[in-house]
Amino acid sequence: MSEGLKIRYKQVLEEIESAARSAGRDPEQIKLVVVTKGHSFSEIDALYQLGGREIGENRVGEALEKQTVLEALEGLRWHMIGHIQSRKAGEVAGNFALVHSLDSVKLAKRLDRYAQEAGVVQEVLLQFNVSGEESKSGWEAWDEPAWEGLRPEIEAVLACEHLRVRGLMAMAPYSENPEDARPSFARLKRLQVWLAERFPEADWSELSMGMSGDFVPAIEEGATILRIGTAVMGPRI
Repeated sequence: MSEGLKIRYKQVLEEIESAARSAGRDPEQIKLVVVTKGHSFSEIDALYQLGGREIGENRVGEALEKQTVLEALEGLRWHMIGHIQSRKAGEVAGNFALVHSLDSVKLAKRLDRYAQEAGVVQEVLLQFNVSGEESKSGWEAWDEPAWEGLRPEIEAVLACEHLRVRGLMAMAPYSENPEDARPSFARLKRLQVWLAERFPEADWSELSMGMSGDFVPAIEEGATILRIGTAVMGPRI
């Protein structure tokens, strides 16, 4: 298992570096978050021994259990990348270095309240649906002329004193062809520019986009954070 993980991890890092340099970007500005949903404590420990420090989880309960078991691994940074039910907000605030999936004002206000109670400022990304797929969470952002309608809700999120917005997140439609994801990634990049122009007081620098099957076009379109699971960890057993 560990040898296969070593080979896959090295290959993905090399592909990220190659794609970044081909796009005229600095590979050091692109962060690899390895998604470990459904993988064991020992697999995450093996990843840690290879140098992996950024861990992404989809489920709050599974993530918190792993954090407890692996608390001796210094320097691990946990990312919540999955949909968060409002009732789980209290378990999320303060327990993750970055929440990628803030997708509503309701959730923002709950996270803000729990972060205040925990005495922390929770870093978050705002999730947008840039493809129009009903299965995708996030603020509706596939119709670019309608972006002005997002203003009130973005203002409400930015008013939460115990949240720090760091950027945007989106998921592209699944396809066997990585190029099919490019329009979604390009739209998220345009949305980043649009938000930065209208809300310059906030930090919009991070773009979390790109997964195992489409991270190369994501890099080419400006991704700063990649969420890669299977290409590194292999299939879940």
